[in-house]
Amino acid sequence: MTPLQLITAAGLLAFAAVSAPGGIIDEIRFGVAASEQAHHFAGEQSRLLTGGLGEPARRLLAPAGGGWEGGSMDFTLKVDPELPNYVTVRFWGSDATRNVLAMDCDGKQVGYRHLGDVDLLDIGGELAAFPGRFIYVTTPLPVGMTREKTTVDLQIRSTGPMWAYGKDFEQFQKNMTEPSRGIYRAYTHTDTCFIPPPDETQGTAVAAPPVRTAPGPEVMEQLKNRVNGTANGLLKSAAPLNEMQMEFLARAYFVTWTPANRNPKVVAQVVKGMDALCAAWRKHPDLMHDDPSTPNPGWFEFGPAGHAVSLLGDELSPLLGAQISLGGNLISRRTAWADLLVAGRDWHRHHRRLYTNQTMINDTTIYECNRGLEVIDPAQALTEDAVRRYFYESVALEPWRDSDGHPTWQVGTNYWQLTAKHLTKELGYVGYYGEVLDWVTSIYNATRSAPGLPGDQKIKAQLEKIAAARAVFRYPGVDEDGFRAMLIEAVVGWRDTDHYPGNVAYAERATWDASPLYAAAATLNPAAIGYVQQMFADGQFFISLKRQMEQAGSLRVTAGLLDVPAEYARLTAQPPVAARLPMTPGQPDFVFSDEEDGVVAVKHGDEILYASLYWRAHHAVNYLARVHYTTPTVDRIAVVRESAEFTPSGLTYTRPDNIGGATPGGVHYPGLRHSAEAGEQLPIVQPPPGVSIRPGEESVYAGKADFYTLRYGDYLIGMNLSKGKTFVLPTPAGISSAKELVSGKTVVLEAPVKVGPQATVVLWLKP
Repeated sequence: MTPLQLITAAGLLAFAAVSAPGGIIDEIRFGVAASEQAHHFAGEQSRLLTGGLGEPARRLLAPAGGGWEGGSMDFTLKVDPELPNYVTVRFWGSDATRNVLAMDCDGKQVGYRHLGDVDLLDIGGELAAFPGRFIYVTTPLPVGMTREKTTVDLQIRSTGPMWAYGKDFEQFQKNMTEPSRGIYRAYTHTDTCFIPPPDETQGTAVAAPPVRTAPGPEVMEQLKNRVNGTANGLLKSAAPLNEMQMEFLARAYFVTWTPANRNPKVVAQVVKGMDALCAAWRKHPDLMHDDPSTPNPGWFEFGPAGHAVSLLGDELSPLLGAQISLGGNLISRRTAWADLLVAGRDWHRHHRRLYTNQTMINDTTIYECNRGLEVIDPAQALTEDAVRRYFYESVALEPWRDSDGHPTWQVGTNYWQLTAKHLTKELGYVGYYGEVLDWVTSIYNATRSAPGLPGDQKIKAQLEKIAAARAVFRYPGVDEDGFRAMLIEAVVGWRDTDHYPGNVAYAERATWDASPLYAAAATLNPAAIGYVQQMFADGQFFISLKRQMEQAGSLRVTAGLLDVPAEYARLTAQPPVAARLPMTPGQPDFVFSDEEDGVVAVKHGDEILYASLYWRAHHAVNYLARVHYTTPTVDRIAVVRESAEFTPSGLTYTRPDNIGGATPGGVHYPGLRHSAEAGEQLPIVQPPPGVSIRPGEESVYAGKADFYTLRYGDYLIGMNLSKGKTFVLPTPAGISSAKELVSGKTVVLEAPVKVGPQATVVLWLKP
């Protein structure tokens, strides 16, 4: 075995990455008696229906007596005894469900229930993902289960929805209370890209989805009423405020249309709240990393308190010399508050988070605690340069230095939280959690010396670059009511589960903490202004505010509304900008690739292709890619095989027998069901010098190859993730030339197609 060679997954007897497309091996049409009988169908817990476009289908029923497991149906399909096989299932894109569909092969579950590299058939998404047309979901069958076989017994099972953050089975797995979505057909095939039979009925896209016209500006008045109601309640509160409430009032102190504006009661409430927080912390020291009033234990603690203090510094200064009673002892307020903020700052310095969005939150806590100390006790505050470096690391202006004092993440000394093309790293491309524009805007705003003054210009420039990179990952669709919208691409995201279709987003998504105007208003970047104007033109702004406010009772959401009127006024005052999101119909074709995250986005005519070639390879190279390929008439979601070249470490990772998740931990399901992938051994990549990898532990290096080759239909992608090697892209026999979509040039395939370091080639093979 040479140090660098092509490693092919066990059982791959042909180079599937560049092989010619193959046809369908077998097909069952659910609800068609002759087809079901020919494939040994059994499914008493299912119901026949006439579904989309009048096509027959079956739904699996919820359990009659309650519970999380619903109906199932069994059938047999032919497979190729030598080549790797796939199963593709056809669903109607107008169906909406939160239920889950899993598939068994010869009695073992194919794929994992939560964030595995092989996903389940259907994880649900509540909304209609592709109205009026069909969706095709493709899953690889384990090679060892089809080798030397001509048929396999398959079962599709239904369960209730899952809550990804559940800490035990009862929290994670919810009951099934309604039937599954319609299941139309299932096919077996050997080609990575499933091509529906030519006689199969397909829907047609709406040429111009209608534009939303309501709600309108009246939502802004509702927003102010909500904010002011919360502010009045907190100003009158007899109980001490928690740190999130203090921060809200301190921010509202500077908002002219709120009852908190320049109101002395704000200062009094913050003083009372800070005194109470100090007393509670001295009684319960774990509060500095486990404050139940904050959104996530270990991420925010004492940062909101520090922010409140820093905002009200001038007003609070005369009150800091007073003596307060803590545990029966008198202590100066200045000392008590300073001790609390030092503890919060330093705990978070020693417990930083690896994933980009999480380190941004954690590092904001460090910074805000220190800003509070600058007001209370400057002698205990870190210098601005010393504390701002945490921000520089989290937004990739400097390499990330891990936790202070005792590094724990094993990423070496040259790890950056963003790729060179300004996507986040968690570990590859992330859809929903990669939308960090709200956090980076908050980081930029934190560096303002006072509200309204400029912040750190290097951070602002980085924010604009992140916004430009994220713009590629919005694709055209419709919102939940059928109106025109741009959606976040989450199908190929590492940390995304039920975000299909993706959230509506233009310049940025709406979140708990901020509006979709937040970054654009902070930067006034011309492209971002254009994207906001596109959102205004599509009528999607006011509905986003309405959706935010539907989260009744959430102080976090209410706080995120404080700046919206000013942001809206600032952006509506801007002149028209021509920029529109790159995937918008009518925009030029392009290819975007990020070789650090291993993701590619292609706009080619009316086709859009997103692919993660480095796909959920937490522990070892898995030879799998995730694809979302959408055309006006068909939407395809697939996990498919690819080829990978890398330097092996000599270590291997063995997949565990765990259907709940692809890692040894996670939620385990009751009963005797086993994983179809269990026992597969995968090679681990040689890590950089000074970094060690233990088999079974998540690593940013263990599963990232140097070069990937993916053939998907008429697209052939070669991606070079290395920084110093050149690879040759294998090309299929019988095709003499192809269009290279990155450059737009025609390439002669008789000569080697070389792919240099940190580069991607996308060939269009269709004659």
